[in-house]
Formats: sequence, structure tokens, C-alpha cells
Amino acid sequence: MSLDIIEEDIAEVIIDQDELQQRIKEMGEEITDSYQEGTELRLICILRGAVMFMADLSQHINLPVTFDFMEVSSYAGTESSGTVRIIKDLEDDITGKNVLIVEDIIDTGLTLKNVINMLETRNPASIKVATLLDKPERRDYKHVQVDFNGFEIPNKFVVGYGLDYAERYRNLPCIGVLKEEKYS
Repeated sequence: MSLDIIEEDIAEVIIDQDELQQRIKEMGEEITDSYQEGTELRLICILRGAVMFMADLSQHINLPVTFDFMEVSSYAGTESSGTVRIIKDLEDDITGKNVLIVEDIIDTGLTLKNVINMLETRNPASIKVATLLDKPERRDYKHVQVDFNGFEIPNKFVVGYGLDYAERYRNLPCIGVLKEEKYS
């Protein structure tokens, strides 16, 4: 399926490729500035949606970084199920490490709240959160702190740049609103 055909499924582009890349560069600089020079960061990518974001973001962080990955699920179709499942846990110990959770989107905040609570029990030196997208009007867990936020977006179902519906649309270079008839 060509990218043009996939783009036909998008009702509107809310963040284009240039805007994405510019903000990700700025976020990398903000992250660098928030830590002492030479601090090593363990970037924890929440799979699968944050892979593209973490890859691009890491190139703009001027500190030593290492990667690890978690796969966490709380969705059934387009809605949060209310239950968080850890599908893949970290490979490495984070005791004493400065952890930066890299998330694609924060919707209700349930997944992030559970991930933070679990990681805190592993005694990292610090935990901060970077998210590409934030839907503050959907947030049920308002006390969940986001340290680095790419974009606040409206409460619409978005895909692209790693975000999917039924594993499709991840390869779009932008963030777009999926046409309702494609998922209803």
C-alpha cells in the first residue's frame, strides 16, 4: 500500500513533518539543559508507538544515552481498557540510573502512572517523562507529571509517526486525525 493511499485515510494533518522535527530538536536541547553535563540517561521507550520519536529525540540529546524498551498495553481498539498489562519488561537494571521515559502520547495517563509506579520500585536515581503528544482534556490522572511535552493536541484519534490503528499508519511522517469511518 503506497503512502498516498494511507494518507487518503487522514481527515486532517494536525502536525506536519517539519513541525515535528523542529519541536523534537528543541525537546532534545531542553532535556540536555535539564541535566548536569556528562549525566548518563537511560531512555526507556514505550513500545511500539514511541520508537520513531525516541530515535529522532536521542539524536538531539547531547549527553551519553543508553536505550531500553518496555511494551505496555492498555487499549482495546481506540479506547483505554482501564487495565495496564506489561508485555515486555526492561532488559537492564535501572538502580541508580537517571531514567527518561519516552512516550508517544498521553491520553488518560493510566499507562504512564502504572509504568512510573513500577519503575520507582527499582530505585532509579531519577525518573522524568518526555512525551511527543499530550491530550490534557482526556487526562484522568492529572497528577502524572510530564517533564518534556512536544505538543498538546485536541481529543481526536490520531495516527502517524509511530502511532497506529490496528498496527497501520505508523509510517506516516506527520500526525493526522484518522477518518472516523476507518475505525468505527
